[in-house]
Formats: sequence, structure tokens, C-alpha cells
Amino acid sequence: MAVVGPISVVFRLFGVQVRRGMRIATAVLVLAVFVSGHEAFAAGKTCDVKAYGAKGDGVAKDTLAVRKAIDACAGGGTVEVGAGKYLIGPIELKSGVTLDLQAGATLLGSADVADYPRRMEMREMWLQPLIGAKDAKDITIHGGGTIDGNGESWWTMARSVKDSGIYKSSNQHPRPMLLMFDHSSHIVVEGITVQNSAFWQIVPYYSDDLVFRNLKIFAPQHSPNTDAIDPFASSHILIDHVFSSVGDDNIAIKSGVIDSPGPDSPSHDISITDCVFEHGHGLSIGSELAGGANNIHAERIHFKGTDQGIRIKSNRDRGAQIYAMTFKDITMEDVTTPILISEYYPKVAPEGEVPSAPIGRLTPFFHDFTIENVTATGAKNAGYIVGLPESPVKSVVLKHIRIAAQKGMIVMFAQVSAEDVSITSQDGKAISVAPNAVFDITK
Repeated sequence: MAVVGPISVVFRLFGVQVRRGMRIATAVLVLAVFVSGHEAFAAGKTCDVKAYGAKGDGVAKDTLAVRKAIDACAGGGTVEVGAGKYLIGPIELKSGVTLDLQAGATLLGSADVADYPRRMEMREMWLQPLIGAKDAKDITIHGGGTIDGNGESWWTMARSVKDSGIYKSSNQHPRPMLLMFDHSSHIVVEGITVQNSAFWQIVPYYSDDLVFRNLKIFAPQHSPNTDAIDPFASSHILIDHVFSSVGDDNIAIKSGVIDSPGPDSPSHDISITDCVFEHGHGLSIGSELAGGANNIHAERIHFKGTDQGIRIKSNRDRGAQIYAMTFKDITMEDVTTPILISEYYPKVAPEGEVPSAPIGRLTPFFHDFTIENVTATGAKNAGYIVGLPESPVKSVVLKHIRIAAQKGMIVMFAQVSAEDVSITSQDGKAISVAPNAVFDITK
């Protein structure tokens, strides 16, 4: 039998190239030889950060010591971070490094702005992330410890600038991301806690083949822009058994900036399974999607108290082809809007007459979404499915949906087919379908 489907993904995670037609027995033998050699090599090289001068007292800066340990283990080895609190500025992970962040260990981000140099990140001048990897591969972070961005002072700055009225964009007053993989591949992050980032917490950027598993991701409810995981123009990603309670999107899949000059690449082939999302803005696709997004699958997700549940969002200045997405076996408690599909972000729906606009390079095209087996209680708005007049949302399938909300669902400039959908609303209007929309329902 040839290697196919999920089995091939397992081999890819270990860096084993699966050739077309390769038989399972052959691939297993290759994998066994690879893993045996890899483990022997990695096990023979251990770099304890304390051996390189780290104090772990939360007072002395341990940045240089951690960097030295990483450099010593580059190419294949384990950097050990034992129990303690290690105050650090930015560090760069190297190919072949396993960061063993043991239980009781915390890498704590410095609050000193001077520790974060300005440099090009994501095609713009940002601040260097606390932990980064650039053009790297075969990196693992695990062990049960914590990465803490120590973001309170950064959030205070962001709020003060925004409240002053001089705020233009995050890039005008940048904050460092916490954990960023830039043009990197074969990455595994599992079993740790990530919290309190100054800005986005975990960001794969133009990266491929990443696993984020058994993670806890925290930030205060009203901390600005503390998205948990934001894949950006990245592919072949597994997000599994992640608990997040944050101040912004629990997940946000992106692929380009507003008014992007291009070129941009899509985010694609992303699976999100067996997760729990509490405070936050829900599971978002967008809004910055100038490269597009496709083949995204979410299953067995529980939302509790998030602003949105399933949210696909874009606008005329940040879109492309957004398609082939499935959301299945979803439960929601006290979520403001369980289903939100809109091409008018940051608005949800237009007000009054909606003029058509010329189709351009950044026009969003939403199509081929399936939402199945969803139960939501305590909602404010059952949902929105709202397209543009020049680019309606097409081929949305709703199956086995149960939503109890104060207000019903609104459908505009969209084509929806529904089977076994029950929406109860306090205002008595379960589903409002505009004359420019089609909503075919089968009981």
C-alpha cells in the first residue's frame, strides 16, 4: 500500500521525503533510520543555559547566555532551560535546535524598549520579536514551561497613543511579537504556555509544515492585539488541543496587508482541531487576505464567551480568493455572534443603498464554505452572511445548525443552501434574507 493522506503528514513532520508511490513499509524503514540517527545526534549535544552564564533569577538579563547556548546547539542539539525565571531580550532560534523549556521555567520578555531593535519584519519596519526563527528548519519548542512577553507596559503605551488621537497603525508605534517563524519549516511547538505578548503571540510568516499542539495561550481580556496564533501566508499547519483566552483573535489566518502592493501568497492547508477558546474574538479568517486563503478545516471547537465564533472577514482593499473551508462539530456558549461572514470589515453589513464597485486586484471572493453541526446558546446575533454587490458570497452550506439568539441571522448579497437549520430569536425574525440574496432551506 502506498503512503497517502494523514500518514504522509506524519512522515513530513519528521522531515522524511515521501516519494510518489512509496510503500508504507519502505517509508517506515526510512523514518526509523532517520529518527534513530536524529535522536542519537540530538541526545549527544545538550546546552544548558546556566552553563553559559544564565542566572534564572528574573532580575539579571540572561539574553546573551541563552543566545550562546542556542549557537552552541545550532545544527542539532537541545537547549535546556531549567526551573527559574530568565529575563531576556530578543533571541533567534537556529535550525536543528530543540528548546527544552522545562516545567517551572519561564522565559520573560524584557520591558526595556531599547532591547528590541528596529528591523524589517513582514516587509515593514517593526521591532525584533522576543523569540524568532528566520530561514530556519527542524525546530522544536517543548517541555512544559512558559514564554511570557511581559506585555503590560507595551499595552499601556498602545492605549495611550490610540486615546491621544495620533494613532495611525500598529507599525507607527510598534510592539514586538512573542514567537515568530519567518520563512521557516518543520516546526513543532507543544506542551508549553505562551502568554502576555506585547502584540501577536505566535506568528508563522511565509512558513510551512508547523505543529502547535497542547498549548495554553493567555492574555488579559482587554489587552490590545494579543492574538493567540496568526498564520500569515503560511501552509500545512496543525493547531491541535490549544486553549486560548486572549484580548483579540483566538486564531487569525492572514495572507497580506491592507492595500498590499503584492506579490502575496495564500495561507492554505490548515487544520484546527479539539480546541477551546474563551475570551477573544473567535476563529477568524482575515481580515488581511490579499494573498487569499483556502483548504482550512476546523473541527471539534468549543467557544465560551468570545465576541465571535466562526468569522470570515475582508474588504475591497485586502481580499483575494477565499474558499474551501469547513467548520464542523462546533459548540458555543454566550458568543455574541456565532457565524459572521462579511466582506465589509471592520463593519459587518452596509447601511442603506449599496453601490457596486469595479472588481480589482484586492476584491475579495468568498465561496465554498461548509458549516456543519453547530450548537450555540446565549448569542446576541445569530449571524451575518454578507457579500459585496460585485462579489457576492457564493456556495455557503449550513447543515444541522442550532442557534438561540436575541436577534436572527441576516443574509445579503449571498447564496446559501441550508439543511436542518433551526434559529430561534427573541425578536421573532429567525432569518432575514435580502432581495439580492438566495437562501434555500431544506427542513
